[in-house]
Amino acid sequence: MSSNNFPRVFLKNKEEKEIQQGYPWVFDNEISHIKHRPNEKSEWKNENLPDCTVPDGSAVEVYTKAGGFLGTGIINRKSKITIRIISSDHADVVLEDSKAFWEKKVAAAYDLRRSYFSELDSYRLIFGEADLIPGFICERFCDEENRIFLVVQFLSLSCEVFRDEILAALNKICEPDGIYERSDSSVRDKEGLEQISGWIGEEFETKITIIENGIKLGVDFANGQKTGYFLDQKFNRVAAAQFCKGKRVLDTFTHTGAFGLNAVKNGASDVISVDISPEAVHMVNHNIKINHAEKQMKAVCADVFDLLKKYEADGEKFDVIILDPPAFTKSAKMIEKAYGGYKEINLRAMRLLKEGGILVTCSCSYFMESHMFCDMIMHAAMDSHKRVQILEKRGAGPDHPVLLGYPKSEYLKCIICKVQ
Repeated sequence: MSSNNFPRVFLKNKEEKEIQQGYPWVFDNEISHIKHRPNEKSEWKNENLPDCTVPDGSAVEVYTKAGGFLGTGIINRKSKITIRIISSDHADVVLEDSKAFWEKKVAAAYDLRRSYFSELDSYRLIFGEADLIPGFICERFCDEENRIFLVVQFLSLSCEVFRDEILAALNKICEPDGIYERSDSSVRDKEGLEQISGWIGEEFETKITIIENGIKLGVDFANGQKTGYFLDQKFNRVAAAQFCKGKRVLDTFTHTGAFGLNAVKNGASDVISVDISPEAVHMVNHNIKINHAEKQMKAVCADVFDLLKKYEADGEKFDVIILDPPAFTKSAKMIEKAYGGYKEINLRAMRLLKEGGILVTCSCSYFMESHMFCDMIMHAAMDSHKRVQILEKRGAGPDHPVLLGYPKSEYLKCIICKVQ
């Protein structure tokens, strides 16, 4: 039974279906009213959302319009995502021992990864909503000295209010040497939270070297994009590399050079890795040096769109081209413009490939859905007068599980094509 003291959020008619299917968010326009008692001696009162006096960060219970219980979440009226569901249990069960509650969730995520990864691997330990900890990201890095570092992001109020419990669970279960926070995303602005970053507890050098697929890779916690390194493409890098033996490879939007270095490891004769960021290119050059790949690989600082045009004008040709751009859109409103951007780079890449060449093309935008991404590839092929065979459709690794009912967790597309 529910405790009488927790506020109850009632949804509008027919707004419960997605939550029943596993969707963990309640938006402001889905809420009918909130029923709560300011204290145990007060009468229950109904309030509309804009005037609601329930404090942000409070645990609330979510109900259908008819009164069916859906779950417990944390309310934040500053955010369009007004409630993030943290449990299918009633609030009194969740908060009776919140330390044990979060410890159990962290342990479940850790045990899942241990089925796929060794203690010496680096991987995403917690993937927010997909691991039932909304708004929280945790990467586990193992450096070449076998030290364990966690990089964490508290991206919503729903996890921020349990900061101490989550960090305690991570320390107990993972026993890291250090924890670095990268809660410096603009997402926190929408939650009414300040952006913060830095070491939590003991401080270490923020640049480390990890080993992935047998390759040394520099990771910069403080200055790298997001958490410093994109772990989700680990197995896709191996899949792409199998086509690179003895081949000329163009690796674009490279970030750290990881796709290119996997190609070198598999015997590529010539690799050009391109990024627009001077800081990224500096890291690529560092990674080329520590892997002794100077003869086969070079880094170029350039706008990929401009460089593809130049290579086409110069008559350059490649055996394998890898397109791993950042998300061209983070909203449904910009999808048409993003489609055009994806199409342009894919079309130009197809023109630069030798007959029968391999195109590895990726999108990390959830809004560019898989069927739309394939449609874009088809139209790029039409406009470049090429025929394309799709060899593999891939996604993120198993450390990025997909939560059924929450399609945003299935965000990464990696398609390997033969172009002729």
